[in-house]
Amino acid sequence: MTFEKEVVIDCKNHLLGRLASIIAKELLSGQKVVCVRCEEINISGSFYRNKLKFLDKLRKRTNTNPAHGPYHFRAPSRIFHRVIRGMIPHKTYRGKCAMERLKCFEGVPEHIASKKRMVVPDAFRITRLKPGRRFCVLGRISDEIGWKRKADVAQLEAARKEKGKVYWETKKALLAKQKKAQADTADGPYAAVLAQHGY
Repeated sequence: MTFEKEVVIDCKNHLLGRLASIIAKELLSGQKVVCVRCEEINISGSFYRNKLKFLDKLRKRTNTNPAHGPYHFRAPSRIFHRVIRGMIPHKTYRGKCAMERLKCFEGVPEHIASKKRMVVPDAFRITRLKPGRRFCVLGRISDEIGWKRKADVAQLEAARKEKGKVYWETKKALLAKQKKAQADTADGPYAAVLAQHGY
């Protein structure tokens, strides 16, 4: 990635570990990264197998006082945040600064919806996973291990997509209008005068 002020990554259909490793490297290089649609991240392996892995992790806690950790976050954005943290030396000053450059969200928040979203071809499920292999979606696992916001996120996402659709239809009509105006001007009575002035 080239260095930019802030990179927004659309996590949909990316493989969890591959995407996390690329983002971790970028964070350590000084790049600010925002991850959206974390609930759509894919994990290789069947749903049942991955759910068992997650349930096994949930069993691991401090026996004398569970409040001492380890803390098991249920939301997809927090799970993804934790995966990235495992690839960064987060206890050092350098690692701490790197983690501060990262933000993760379920869905696409209002203040990011209008920004350009990137994808990471090296982490795409479609290019990295052999056709026919099983995979599962992080949002479904989260939902089954205690995340309570799946329906809310789905509702907000539907509203955002509807809003985007209206915007695109308006923009399409405007572009068609501009194209027609340019075509009319090219053959119009002022074409020769405009050509003289380099238009």
